[in-house]
Amino acid sequence: MPVTLSQAFISNFLGSSPKWYKITILAFLLINPILFYFDPFVAGWALVIQFIFTLAMALKCYPLQPGGLLAIEAVIIGMTTPNQVMHEIEANLEVILLLVFMVAGIYFMKQLLLFGFTKIITKVRSKTAVSLMFCAAAAFLSAFLDALTVIAVIIAVAVGFYSIYHKVASGMSFGESHDQPQNNNQTLDEHENELEAFRGYLRNLLMHAGVGTALGGVCTMVGEPQNLIIAAQANWNFAEFAIRMSPVTVPVFFAGLLTCLAVEKFKIFGYGAQLPEAVHKILCEYADHEDAHRTNRDNMKLIVQAIVGVWLVVGLAMHLASVGLIGLTVIILCTAFNGVTDEHALGKAFEEALPFTSLLAVFFAVVAVIIDQQLFAPVIQWALSFEGNIQLVVFFIANAVLSMVSDNVFVGTVYINEVKAALLNGQITREQFDLLAVAINTGTNLPSVATPNGQAAFLFLLTSALAPLIRLSYGRMVWMALPYTIILSVVGLVTIETGFLVEMTQYFYDNNFLIHHSVQEVMNSGAASH
Repeated sequence: MPVTLSQAFISNFLGSSPKWYKITILAFLLINPILFYFDPFVAGWALVIQFIFTLAMALKCYPLQPGGLLAIEAVIIGMTTPNQVMHEIEANLEVILLLVFMVAGIYFMKQLLLFGFTKIITKVRSKTAVSLMFCAAAAFLSAFLDALTVIAVIIAVAVGFYSIYHKVASGMSFGESHDQPQNNNQTLDEHENELEAFRGYLRNLLMHAGVGTALGGVCTMVGEPQNLIIAAQANWNFAEFAIRMSPVTVPVFFAGLLTCLAVEKFKIFGYGAQLPEAVHKILCEYADHEDAHRTNRDNMKLIVQAIVGVWLVVGLAMHLASVGLIGLTVIILCTAFNGVTDEHALGKAFEEALPFTSLLAVFFAVVAVIIDQQLFAPVIQWALSFEGNIQLVVFFIANAVLSMVSDNVFVGTVYINEVKAALLNGQITREQFDLLAVAINTGTNLPSVATPNGQAAFLFLLTSALAPLIRLSYGRMVWMALPYTIILSVVGLVTIETGFLVEMTQYFYDNNFLIHHSVQEVMNSGAASH
């Protein structure tokens, strides 16, 4: 039968997505203008929930298209303006450049990364030990690098492992040419069980590493984008930021590692998957094959990548330039000294990052709606109505809840600006401002691991090409992050609620570890930043 135009429209709309999903998105688009006409505030929250829905259904349809349609409609009906969207993109230009250049830069270092992590996987047989190593390594790197950079490294490594296994399981040898079919006596069921076990193993490592980026990212001013904003508003340098955060971040870090041990030992929340012996054998054979066939040119490539890796860590740790620009230098150095000069070879490095960069721009449009409709204003005013230590607890909880449903960079930025205004208006003291800055930073960084939309690194993992290969869905990420969410939130809250943060801060003051900034200094720093 011939296809009608209406049938063709439904068939083409959002491609191969389920019909119920297409109808749901169309319903959102029809309902939003009506809601906005009657109550802009309700319409704004409806848009936020709808956008989160598109993120949750990322495996049904990449969120860029449905989320983009919702954002376009929001601008058209007046929920925000193109200028406000552009303002948000400009304010987050460093994050965008990071995605464009740094993720691509990591692509040209994947030989070194695969070499190093393959050694870990093949030499360390204890799953618990490997999980701890991934979590701790991600935390350490995230304290000096951006979490997105670190998760991009881990994704590149996992893709390498999966590609190696898939190649051999498909009956190919390790060599680049003259591939011969492998003898494989496995039944189809045995192969499926082995593949599912390997997927579970990779899911475990990726989630441990993802949480590790949060554990390390909260510690220093370069760990997360909002950390830089908070440090600038408080006029803190690198060392002072780390010291002020330490009463919360140090206990939380060790609690995170203990959680990693517990979920692996008791095999709960989807953890405890073991690397199948057959897969371990394949990876060992791959490592031996690569070692045996590695030429001096290959060794030189590894040396160049290692040197560039040192520059990457030093450049970011000392904040010699913005993260995105350092990523651009990584691309130039790695390609120039390793002979990658073909335009098409360069283009492959950008394939992974650009769809997510586009999605992030759409997300900033949703953030613009949140700002214009003042969706968070009631919560902020409610939090400021408290005083003393209770105020710290309320700010931590308020930031935690909002960071779970929104972007932690946006939440941290909004809250620190409001607290800064309260300081300059004389509503709070400088000492309380310093303590609130710690509560805001830890509140946005730690509980936000609960959902992929809370942390950009988690969202990048969810929307990566690897996620569907290892069956890592939105719901599964939320479930696997749950034990970490509970433990990190509780430990962070306890350190603040018991007064431990106040006591340690006073101890640092008494021993001259911290500089007591005057309100005038903060005002001057704010004026300079503008």
